[in-house]
Amino acid sequence: MTEPVRPEDMRVSDADRARAARHLQWAQGEGLLDLDEYDTRSREVFRARTRGDLERQVRDLPAAPARLPDATSRRRVFSDTGGGTAMRVLTIIFTTIAVVNLVAWGIVSITTGELLYPWFLWTGVPPLAALGVLYAFGIGRPPRGQ
Repeated sequence: MTEPVRPEDMRVSDADRARAARHLQWAQGEGLLDLDEYDTRSREVFRARTRGDLERQVRDLPAAPARLPDATSRRRVFSDTGGGTAMRVLTIIFTTIAVVNLVAWGIVSITTGELLYPWFLWTGVPPLAALGVLYAFGIGRPPRGQ
């Protein structure tokens, strides 16, 4: 029969390492670690093989907030609902049309040698205003806190 593995000798996953790295990042942001120490500890976190290895890197730090931001997370602009998808698609279409018209106006102005009337604004400002009003009224916006 084999002996049970002690908790500190249990292997860690990439997710465990990422969680410890976020803890170190939080501590450095709070001024608990200088950049040199943060760099050293971060390297050790990603070399860690066991829970004990990870624990040694964070044991002298206060507990991090319950929900640390994920390194890959970012604030969402549009929700995952149908309204969010529609707003995302409309924004892409609007941006494409506005950029194409701005470039066309710039090329014509450069080749004629004079600054032409900015007609590209007529293709950009009204759709931008419409999208802004829809977004202001909550169409496609994610719930607060997400």
